[in-house]
Amino acid sequence: MKTAKKVIFWILVGFVLIQFFPVDRTNQPVDAAKNFVSARKTPEKITILLKNACYDCHSNETVYPKYAFIAPVSWSVKSHVNEGREHINFSVWETYNKDLKENMLSKSIQTIQSKTMPMPGYIVYHKEANLSEAERALLIRYFEEMLKTKTY
Repeated sequence: MKTAKKVIFWILVGFVLIQFFPVDRTNQPVDAAKNFVSARKTPEKITILLKNACYDCHSNETVYPKYAFIAPVSWSVKSHVNEGREHINFSVWETYNKDLKENMLSKSIQTIQSKTMPMPGYIVYHKEANLSEAERALLIRYFEEMLKTKTY
């Protein structure tokens, strides 16, 4: 019993100590001229869907929830955001070349269709990100139209 108390004590001490190593949650400034929804003059419905379901991980407009301020959860959240921005960052859309844009749109369509995005774990805490079939179809049609007309 004495050993169990020591283990619990040191786990708690470790948990408290890791709180002193916060992650950087600073978003880079967003230039509207480079931002996907602004530069493309995206329809309001599409903008709302993107902002609710995609922008927290795929833009420089991340709104970190309260749980993202507690280590080690904060490390995981920051890792997901960094990875999401590497795949596609809507805040810097206009800096991408045409081939990269085409590839990103194609991949976005695939992930929306396969329901791997938004991530199921994200949807649990962000109900507004839980896209209906109609909303998924709307985003897919929008991206497919961009690909078809090469207006990306």
